[in-house]
Amino acid sequence: MSKIAYYPGCSGQGTSVEYDRSTRAVCQALGVELVDVPDWSCCGSTPAHTVNHVLSAALSARNLAQVESLGLDKVGTPCPSCLTNLRTAAHKMEDPQFRDKSNALLDMPCRNTVDVQSMLQVLTENVDLEALKARVVNPLTGIKVACYYGCIMNRPPELMKFDHHENPMAMDNLMAALGAEVVPFPLKVECCGASFGIPRRDIVMRLSGKLLDSARGFGADALVTACPLCQMNLDMRQGQINDALHEDFKLPVFYYTQLLGYALGLDRATLGFEKLCVDPRLVLGKIKQPAQAR
Repeated sequence: MSKIAYYPGCSGQGTSVEYDRSTRAVCQALGVELVDVPDWSCCGSTPAHTVNHVLSAALSARNLAQVESLGLDKVGTPCPSCLTNLRTAAHKMEDPQFRDKSNALLDMPCRNTVDVQSMLQVLTENVDLEALKARVVNPLTGIKVACYYGCIMNRPPELMKFDHHENPMAMDNLMAALGAEVVPFPLKVECCGASFGIPRRDIVMRLSGKLLDSARGFGADALVTACPLCQMNLDMRQGQINDALHEDFKLPVFYYTQLLGYALGLDRATLGFEKLCVDPRLVLGKIKQPAQAR
């Protein structure tokens, strides 16, 4: 495939560094060439649009202009929040008057020529699943996973335009191609509580606990996600959820790129399993070795 610009987002440089590292590693292994957006900056995350819609769009448009300076017309990002902001900015800037207001805040005007996609969409649309199966050296045979997409990656559908907004299957199909058993998970697009983890931790405890309970109820050994904030709430806060709800959840929460890299036989040090708060070794130990799988 042709080159694609890559926007890691702020969390990829800190709290979800393992997501960024594993994303880069699997893309390299699968022949997807990523070109880092030069001098990229924060997209505004959750707060910016609550302050000023034009400023919020300008923060994202600045990064889109940087992509345009590369001569590229597509950018991928692993973070659904970044995805939402970049796509929202591009959508609003289809209005010439709004685009002029946003560009007035920028040193480099954005022509709005860039298509923004999640890295899950990039991989889904550029990697054939049958060909991927042939590349698998460590099948995920022996583990059951629940795929959790979060509430914004596919919604609203008229903006995101990828997969189904109520029952997305891209991650399910990917995990199945790698050999995992994908359990039914009706809460795959329900909210985990998002950034309420700071002002209203009780909301996160309840909503994330509901997700963990459902996954466990369907027999999942682990959750698989594509969102840094969702992963943090479900993984890092799992001990807090246990205390608040008097539970004993011990479900590892993987990024899908970590399990994809594992199945491809990539260096585990690159995949960042040690960054997970809930110990993943018991679940990884359930994976049958290739000889056993055969």
